[in-house]
Amino acid sequence: MDDVEWRGCYSGWTEPLLPVGEGDFFSWPTLTDLFPWQHSGVQLKRTWPIAPDKTSLDQRWSALLSAPPAEQPALFRETDARGMRRCVDSLVDPDQELPPLIDEDPSDPPVVQRYSYRSFDRQFVISDNRVIDRPRPPLWSTLSARQLYLTSFLTGLLGEGPAATVTRLVPDLHHFRGSYGGKHVIPLVRDTAGSEFNITAGLLEALSTRIGLGVSPEDLLAYCYAVLQAPSYTERFHDQLEIPGPRIPLSSDSAIFERAVALGRELVWLHTYGERFVPPGHRAGRVPHGEARYAKPIPQRPDAFPERHSYDMERQELRVGEGVFAPVSNDVRSFSVSGLDVVGSWLDYRMKGGAGRRSSPLDEIRPTIWPESFTEELLELLWVLERTVALGPALDETLDAIVAGEVTAAHELPQPSDEERRPPG
Repeated sequence: MDDVEWRGCYSGWTEPLLPVGEGDFFSWPTLTDLFPWQHSGVQLKRTWPIAPDKTSLDQRWSALLSAPPAEQPALFRETDARGMRRCVDSLVDPDQELPPLIDEDPSDPPVVQRYSYRSFDRQFVISDNRVIDRPRPPLWSTLSARQLYLTSFLTGLLGEGPAATVTRLVPDLHHFRGSYGGKHVIPLVRDTAGSEFNITAGLLEALSTRIGLGVSPEDLLAYCYAVLQAPSYTERFHDQLEIPGPRIPLSSDSAIFERAVALGRELVWLHTYGERFVPPGHRAGRVPHGEARYAKPIPQRPDAFPERHSYDMERQELRVGEGVFAPVSNDVRSFSVSGLDVVGSWLDYRMKGGAGRRSSPLDEIRPTIWPESFTEELLELLWVLERTVALGPALDETLDAIVAGEVTAAHELPQPSDEERRPPG
């Protein structure tokens, strides 16, 4: 045993069994020191209530409710928590009890809304508590026009690519990287009104005093997002990140801080597809056009629905069935989030037959002709990634400047209370 190199670990029943980190990195506050409440994303325990298009969900709902009662449990994929005859509370109004699904009128459409299924992948979900095993009510109750959800990998090893992504939509359990979901969602806001923020009490005031400029909740999130989106972050701190949990070097230089905030705001605008932090002169819900174009259309025939996709690096062509999108750079096509192939994953879910496991025969109800909405959204995804890649050098330069300058240590900032770490309500 004398030949073994020992390292000290965190002590205490509530601390992780991990070695104590050494060096500047471990003097910085963790992301969860700044935003103390984290939550797990939504877990349905069945895949059929999620789809890239709304029409498929309407048809699946109708098929379920129109089926013979003896077939409905298998179609629904019943669990101990949810079934055709179970009564549960409404997501919108917890005081309202919903009737069993078996009593629903098949002609009444379901409540469907946008859903953040994976990083950069907006799909649709039947937002009905009767089909969601783990609905995570605090995420739905705090959804508002001001809400933003950061997702990261807070309890495991981050891979290459961004250390966090952002969405304005309620996120899935596995939103960040498509697997190993946990308490990895960090909401910005703690209430529907958008007046109570998930930021440690006194933190903004302390930062404003130290930097010499006013720091808003959105500024802090944008700053952190610029740091965590820098391509070199996970490379630079690869060894330190073996102890899970990204840390944030908070610059004490007002000019550097403002530069990071500006970059972060642009990224949030891009990654929410133009819905948040909209710059002057731009329309909400629109992303700036990039270079990629729909060079060869996908035929509008059932026999031409894409079954596979491929990429020609030399021609810079993304081929989707018989269709072609170009130019698409290799940096855009290979963009990944801790192992999640962003473009490939997005396309896989929209190929004929879809991707991933099946929970029910209802999953087979899908579009038979390639929807124009898929084309429009794929172009938007490519444009968003084009601009994200283009911002990479500026993000890395800003991270270099932050780390080279004076930063605020964790012990110089207010620490979150146990109450602040708990979900609202």
